[in-house]
Amino acid sequence: MDLAVIYDSKTDNTKQAARWIAEGMGRVEGVNAGIFHVSEADNNAEFIRGASGVVMGCPTYAAIMTPAMRDFLMGAGKLGLAGKLGGAFATAQYTHGGAELVIQSILVNEIVLGMLCFSGGGSFGKPIIHLGPVGINDNVEKHNGMDNYKEYFTVYGERFARKAMELFS
Repeated sequence: MDLAVIYDSKTDNTKQAARWIAEGMGRVEGVNAGIFHVSEADNNAEFIRGASGVVMGCPTYAAIMTPAMRDFLMGAGKLGLAGKLGGAFATAQYTHGGAELVIQSILVNEIVLGMLCFSGGGSFGKPIIHLGPVGINDNVEKHNGMDNYKEYFTVYGERFARKAMELFS
């Protein structure tokens, strides 16, 4: 089963988060995860159309999604996302930088596109990931750092893949 992770990244923190999600997806037997920057999505449309699920993420940009992610979502209908499992993640420079708002906005766009949205919430136990994983880099808050959040992203990817297998295999 193919799953896709589509991301935008400015400082490679979100790119790393996307890799960790794909790593978690790869822990599930039979799953092949493709990772694509939003600028590469059109060139990989065949893979994305054939994927059973798509997780999208970006850094916060003034507490909203990046313009590139918003533009991608506005044209994503051509990728046949309706009926696929959808998920979201975000990164931020500040603990209270609005990452949850970005995740909510991506999930709302996925619903509008007809996707089935996944979060896992508290139903899987710890680590609890209500809407999607968030990572805070250490660019500003030196007590933070993306490596502190790796488990959230890999666990989320694995849970997402298991749900996709349950629904679509």
